[in-house]
Amino acid sequence: MKINLLPIGARFEYDGQIYTKTGPITATAEKGGQRMIPRHAVLRPVDGHTPPPAPAATRQLDEARVLAAFEAYHATALRLTEGLGKAELEQARMRFLAMLEE
Repeated sequence: MKINLLPIGARFEYDGQIYTKTGPITATAEKGGQRMIPRHAVLRPVDGHTPPPAPAATRQLDEARVLAAFEAYHATALRLTEGLGKAELEQARMRFLAMLEE
């Protein structure tokens, strides 16, 4: 296995020592000290597997807050727009809201 395939925090063996990956090409040895691991080096994951990557944080958005923020933005944009641009801006607003319904 190559270093770029291991997630940060994964443990592996290289040159007879156990390391923990700390960066894209760096690792810390169990006995202390940091080392750069060549990209071409073949590594053996400790215990035969690597830890799964940390789950990405998911953030739920409140629909009412999103719409309120959009309407506040739209009101400011309308106030700053002159002439025929207001009609185009209102059409863009309608398209945006319609896309939310799909």
